[in-house]
Amino acid sequence: MTSLNDKKGKNKFTHQILEKTDKGHIRHLILVETFDGLYTPIGLELPDGDGPFPLVLFATGNGGGGIDWLIDNMENRRYTIDKFLDKGYACGWIRYRAEVELGYNEGGKLVKDIRQGGMMFNRSPLEYEDEIATIEYLKTFHEIDANRIGLLGMSHAGEMILKITSEYNGVCAAVASEPASHEFLALTPDESVRINEETQLRDIESMQMQSVQKVRNRIDIDIANYRVSSINTPIFVMGRDGDELQGIFKLSYDLLKENKKEALWKSYDHALHGFIFPIKENNIYAVEPIQEEAIQDVLSFFEKYFFRQD
Repeated sequence: MTSLNDKKGKNKFTHQILEKTDKGHIRHLILVETFDGLYTPIGLELPDGDGPFPLVLFATGNGGGGIDWLIDNMENRRYTIDKFLDKGYACGWIRYRAEVELGYNEGGKLVKDIRQGGMMFNRSPLEYEDEIATIEYLKTFHEIDANRIGLLGMSHAGEMILKITSEYNGVCAAVASEPASHEFLALTPDESVRINEETQLRDIESMQMQSVQKVRNRIDIDIANYRVSSINTPIFVMGRDGDELQGIFKLSYDLLKENKKEALWKSYDHALHGFIFPIKENNIYAVEPIQEEAIQDVLSFFEKYFFRQD
């Protein structure tokens, strides 16, 4: 067991050391206490040196999976991690509770109170709030530069970035790769979405939203603009040519610009949903040039905001 040192000089949390990587970095498996006292796992790796280091947290998908999911991604989706470690960033994968269908739209703002000496909330925390709790926790360590924390989220985790930054200003910069931000934009789906008869939840896997204008016509523009208006974090929105949700990706960026936010857009021609995180197959990463370009674009984006002269 080992521990990182918090900024008060105490060993705040002991955690498991996983095996060293091929490049000699130690993988730290940490359980983070979320707002309601439950724990969620993260896998953190530090570059060479003593720090404090800038930190980028990776996330993908709509939650669940726990420690086994985390370890698998640290091993088989670590190509991007190594690129960040080589540039002196602390980084790693995070996990969070499962997405709740329309929980963001219908649950309202999280309100925290005390009853009989314990916590009392108006609703359960949502997955994006687990990510905020994780960020706040990692800021307590000497090894982490609390003023240089970034997020790289893909698909639902890209939408989470919009939710996080609309109500939390503790992130220096963020990248939303292929953000499935239909809930954040208050989108009314079309007939391509069906209801699962067994669960009565929506099945949006085949939703067709390639057209920006189609998406714009189906969102609640007032709600979307209200949510975007409070974002103060620079965001790089990454699209994917030919994706069935490309219109959602692009409109997420367009609304940021229309609300005069710091935002960047670029779309990439690649067949894989999640191309920003190359996957190891047969113990080999077959990384295409467009993926290398995308990763370099992300690194350049973070460098611009992490190391700019104020």
